[in-house]
Amino acid sequence: MNLFEQILPRAALLIDMVKIAKESKSKSAKASSPATNLVSLELVNPSAKTVCVAGSFNEWRPEKMPLVLLGNGRWVGDLTVKPGRHEYLFVVDGQWLPDPNAKENVQNPYGGKNSVLVA
Repeated sequence: MNLFEQILPRAALLIDMVKIAKESKSKSAKASSPATNLVSLELVNPSAKTVCVAGSFNEWRPEKMPLVLLGNGRWVGDLTVKPGRHEYLFVVDGQWLPDPNAKENVQNPYGGKNSVLVA
């Protein structure tokens, strides 16, 4: 048996082991990362200077999610959220407002309404 014939089976075994290790790592990474959904929000407010969104998905911190002005007072933003129900409000020039396009609103502890999105 020449050297090539001796090395070939070992090389094939090594390649198979690397493939198995990569597949295992890929599966565990997918299993450990939580599922998320992309949600688009839009608000039309021609007089607004700044629009953000704050909610249960970003610890109610509006600075984490500023919306982008597309023109004609149309503000949009894409959120990546975990599956489930999330309450939120728009923050327009510092004023906290429910989403006029929300399918559902709930009472909040401050006497106002929070909008609800389901992802």
